[in-house]
Parts: sequence; structure tokens; C-alpha cells
Amino acid sequence: MLPAFPLMAPRLQGELGIDGALHLSIWGAGEVGRLKLEGLEGPFVVAPNRLRGSNGGLWAAQSAPALTITGARPVEVDSGGAGRLTVAERGDGWLVAAGMDDAEIERALVLELDVIQHEADAYAARCDLAPAASPLLRSLVMQGVHAALSSIRGYPDGAFAGLSAGLAYSMPARTYYRDGYWTMQLLLRVAPDVVAAEIDLLATTVQSDGEAPSGVILQGPHAATFEAYRLAEPLLAAAHWRPGEWWSDHFDSPLFFVIVVGEHAATTGDDTLARRHWPKLLAVFNRYMALRGLQGLPVKPRNDRDWADNVYRQGLVSYDLGLWVGALDTLARLGAAIDPDIGGQARREAVAARAAIDLQLRRDGVFVDYLRTDGWVEPHLALDALTLLRFDAIGEDRALMMLEQVRTRLESRHNDEQPYGDFGMLCVWPPFRDRAALRAKSAFPYRYHNGGDWPWLDGLYAAERLRRGLGGWRYPLTRWWETCLERGWAGPVEHYSTPFGRGSLLQAWSSLPAAVALAYGAALGEDPDEA
Repeated sequence: MLPAFPLMAPRLQGELGIDGALHLSIWGAGEVGRLKLEGLEGPFVVAPNRLRGSNGGLWAAQSAPALTITGARPVEVDSGGAGRLTVAERGDGWLVAAGMDDAEIERALVLELDVIQHEADAYAARCDLAPAASPLLRSLVMQGVHAALSSIRGYPDGAFAGLSAGLAYSMPARTYYRDGYWTMQLLLRVAPDVVAAEIDLLATTVQSDGEAPSGVILQGPHAATFEAYRLAEPLLAAAHWRPGEWWSDHFDSPLFFVIVVGEHAATTGDDTLARRHWPKLLAVFNRYMALRGLQGLPVKPRNDRDWADNVYRQGLVSYDLGLWVGALDTLARLGAAIDPDIGGQARREAVAARAAIDLQLRRDGVFVDYLRTDGWVEPHLALDALTLLRFDAIGEDRALMMLEQVRTRLESRHNDEQPYGDFGMLCVWPPFRDRAALRAKSAFPYRYHNGGDWPWLDGLYAAERLRRGLGGWRYPLTRWWETCLERGWAGPVEHYSTPFGRGSLLQAWSSLPAAVALAYGAALGEDPDEA
């Protein structure tokens, strides 16, 4: 049986289903058509943008939106969509070419089948950054690098068109602050110039008061269509306030922007980008200083506008406060050279924030998910609260206690109270007590933000164990990937849960475990806790 196989290149993206149906889209234009493949025989070997069977396979080009297919017959071709799709027989194979317009599809049609195969093979080799690792870890890294690299999208002329969040996030084509931040952890290693381009793009929707949306809408036919819908529909206008914005005023987005600017400067040794965007970084600082409430910490309004966008968290949210401390430390480091007064102020504020977080949010050794301004606490353990550890917002003794709690309560293999056995990580335990704060998919226990497994969070947890030299890192780093392989999902998924299935395939921020594996490669020997 065919695997669920995603493909993504700078312009072309698509998904081959287990029934042989191949749906194809063009970044910035939308779906261009579908076709059914018959005759491709297994066993199958999956690699980034390449699927090989016993009698042929499928290869995706990098230089133009085109595919080579051999050993299978394209049938039931439907070229209706937002662009053009052409299927042409070439020798002993087929060329599938797509485009937003005639000019783009002509560039795809001139490619020879062997050229496309060579491009796909070279791309797969580029993704193979851990060739000496075990098969499990090697494939995790290869597919994670693919998820990050393939998120780099382009316009027809080759210009940078943002980082895609995944296959399901292209209508309208948009790029996100938080998804982009976690994706850029791998790209900082392999493509820092792309990180700089993404930062410049995200900067365009950081407002003068420091507000930023969830994402930025890219140019293309869908942008104009979405803008027309936005103006015509009051509900859309209420969520997307300005042209070019996707879901305005997200609480975490400006903080991610500050942090990634600092990480780019630290990685490259060049603070030119930070100096260029310093007025926006300062605007973010002033915004969150004005939002301070309880014990001088920024208070999140009761809305669903941070990463947990199916939950109305309000008050002091551990996840967001970890980012706040990370942003303060970034401003302190950058400000030392760019603006010493602001740098000093940020440094003092970081000291005060750390003390206030410990005082307000710690309960029985665990930092709670959130404390509302009316005094009510969501007491469960949330994996996203590990931003407090990533950005050293809590003391080391507190961090070690937190990691042990995560180990016993959020690793499904150790939690006998949850009914689904050993499947990976729970993002919260127990499920939300504040039922009135939940909507949509997160209203169901063990689903989405209410207990699903999110590979980016697994990578965050594994990294915190690894950087402290603790055992027990292998389970969060690899168990989610074992689940993907067991269930025939080719490529890192957005999220999954045993009773409810998976999210999008080839999710960019699910590349974080691969970034962690590459960062700690020398330490990835035997895990003493797994021996």
C-alpha cells in the first residue's frame, strides 16, 4: 500500500494519498489540480521529495514546479484550479508540470525527466545530515531537515516568499512568527541568510506600538482574494485587522520576533539586522512593559491568541512569560552595544521578572499553566511551560524538579492514568480544568492543545534534558517519529493523538527535534535511561 506521502519544493507542493490520489498546489496561487496514479508497486522507499517503488517512482524538481513519474500511469487528471496543470508522456515516464500562469508552466515543461530526478536526488542528499546515525535517528533528521528546507518558499521569479508552516497553510499563503521561530532553529544552522530574509519579512507587520499578528500574508492571487473576503465579512475583519495580516495581535508573536533577531546576531556574529530593526524591538519592549500587572509581569488578555489558539488563557501564562524573559535577555545583550540605557533597563527587568515568576506561578514544585487575574489557577502541568527552562526564567533547582514532573506525568509511557498506552508525549496533564476556556479541537481531552502530542514540544523537552546532561532524552526526541513510521505518515506531522488522528503532514516547526539532534550530535550515544 502507498504511504501518505507529502512533497514540497519552492513553488510546488502536494500530497499523495494511500489511494494513489495526488493533489497539487502552487504556493501563493492554491490548488492547481489532481491526478490518480495507478500501477506503482511496492515495497516503497521514502525520501525527501522522492518516492521509489519496485517498478518506478516519483521525483519532485527544485528549480521549477515539476514532477517525474515512472512505473505508474496518471489517470483521472483534473486540471481545474487556481493555476495550470499539464501531464505529458515523455519516453518511459511522465512529466507533470504546474504553474500560476503560462510563463511559469513553460519553465516547468522544458525540464527533462533525468534532470528532475537528479534535482530530487541531490535534494534528498542535502537533507541527509546524520548519515552515520541509527536508521531511526537518521530518518528523523533527514525528514526534519526536509520539513525546514522545504518550508522556504519562492515567488515565480525566484525571490524569497516566506517560510510555510506546512502543507495545510497555503490558502492564503502566509508565514508565521511562532512556527517560523521554531523552524529557524534548524535554518540558523544550514541557511542563516534565509533566516535574515524571514526576519525582514516578519518585521513588516510589527506595528509602531509593538503589536504583531500571528502571521504575514504573502503576495499572490490568494492574497487579493482574501483581502476582498476580509473587507466583505465582518467576522474576518474582526480577526484580521489590517491588509497583509493573518490573525492580528498575537501575544507571543512580538516576543518571538525579538528573540530570533538576537539569535541571528549571536549565530552570525553580525548585529546589522538587529540595528536595522532596533526601533521595532524597542516598540515590543515598551508594549509589554505597559502590559505589566501582577507583580510587574505582562498580563495576557482573555483570548486565544498565542500558540494555544484553541484556549482562552488569561493572566500570567507560563509559556508567554518564558518568552518575555527570553526577549528581555535578548534586549539586554543587544542593547549593550546598540542602546546601553535600554540594555540596562531590560537587564534589571529580567531580574525582577524571574523573581516574580517564581513567586506567582510555582505550586508544589510545578510552574502552573496560567494564573488568572481573579486568582484562579489552571493547575495542570503543560509542556509549553518549558519555555521557562529554555530561556532560563527559573532557577536550576526548579528546572530539575519541573523536568522530573514532565517525565512522570507527560511521558505517556510513565502515566498509567491516561488510557492510550505508550504513544509519545502529552502536551498537558491532566486535561484542562477550565473547560470554559476551550474551543474547537481542544475541547476534547487528549486532543490538540488538550493533551495531543506536538513534535516541536517534544524537541523542546528533549533539548532541556540534553543541555543538562540528563538521561531520558531519547524518548521525547524519537518516540513521536516512531509513531509516524508505525502509522505510515511520511514526514513530520503537526500533531497527533491516539483517538483523533493527526494534523498536517510535513509541518515546518516539527523540524525542531532534528535541530536538537544536530545540535547535540556528539551527545547522542547511549541514553543511560534507555539501556
